[in-house]
Amino acid sequence: MKSKLAVFFIVIMFFFPLLLSAVQNKGVKEILLSGGKKGDVLFPHGMHQASLKDCNRCHDLFPQISGSIEKLKANKKLEIKQVMKQCRDCHKGKKKIGKKTGPIGCRGCHRK
Repeated sequence: MKSKLAVFFIVIMFFFPLLLSAVQNKGVKEILLSGGKKGDVLFPHGMHQASLKDCNRCHDLFPQISGSIEKLKANKKLEIKQVMKQCRDCHKGKKKIGKKTGPIGCRGCHRK
């Protein structure tokens, strides 16, 4: 009986992290953001999650709710270029320390 119980707990310990990650809402893989006159931005959300591993790096600025950026801008609670500045500053910081990073110039993100 003890050996069956031990096996059960080992199996649970092995599968619990897999179950937890499956239950966790990781959001969509890509998000299309309104980029104004320069064109929309296709934001690779999944890639950023894998790279940053800390959702609060971005989501301290805006909530994890679809359409939250546009809503905050409309309610004057988020400056128009504040999200862009945060992205660009992060990319520049990674480049400065020699890490692989995303685009820094306008055309790297904005697509017409």
